[in-house]
Amino acid sequence: MTWDWSAVREFMPHFWDGLWVTLEALALGSLISFSLGLVWTLLMRTPTRWVRWPVGVVTEFVRNTPLLVQLFFLFYVLPEWGLTFSALATGVFAIGLHYSTYTMQVYRAGIEAVPVGQWEAATALSLPARRTWLAVILPQAVRRVVPPLGNYVISMLKDTPILMSITVLEMLGQARLFSQQHFQFTEPVTVIGVAFIVISYLASLLLRTLERRLVR
Repeated sequence: MTWDWSAVREFMPHFWDGLWVTLEALALGSLISFSLGLVWTLLMRTPTRWVRWPVGVVTEFVRNTPLLVQLFFLFYVLPEWGLTFSALATGVFAIGLHYSTYTMQVYRAGIEAVPVGQWEAATALSLPARRTWLAVILPQAVRRVVPPLGNYVISMLKDTPILMSITVLEMLGQARLFSQQHFQFTEPVTVIGVAFIVISYLASLLLRTLERRLVR
């Protein structure tokens, strides 16, 4: 087996196209996951059972079914009900929804780790619930949840190739298309593997820097 640098050069424009799609899916999926996960957490802390019960059922169902099944359901089944979205939008939402059920548990642990005295102090000062959460509880909880949330960002990155199954040409999708057209698999797949390693490493460095800043 010989390494063909010309194949690498020919593949690079396709690689950059796939990279931007991958990063877009990762950024938007992370935003949905973090936002929706916090919403699930707050809803599960409400005293109303009729709110907690359906939220618990939905999150358990999503967490315990494969992401690929959820992706196929959103992409192939929803259009039969009149709900049609682009492949990328469907993939982003599927990843965000799936991982929100995991970030939900991270937020829950972070909130429960806030000392009881903080809650008691907010009550003693007669702070309204909104201000208690925004000014006292969530800022302290966020510092505790950055490392595990960062791990899920990297997990989402590694799950982006699954979007290829619904025609989204992210990095691996571009590599597969190029390989099928040019009958060269080694070079594009190797480039993609190295790209995932580099992106994961850079993301971990960024998250460590953010963690150190928040701990100060």
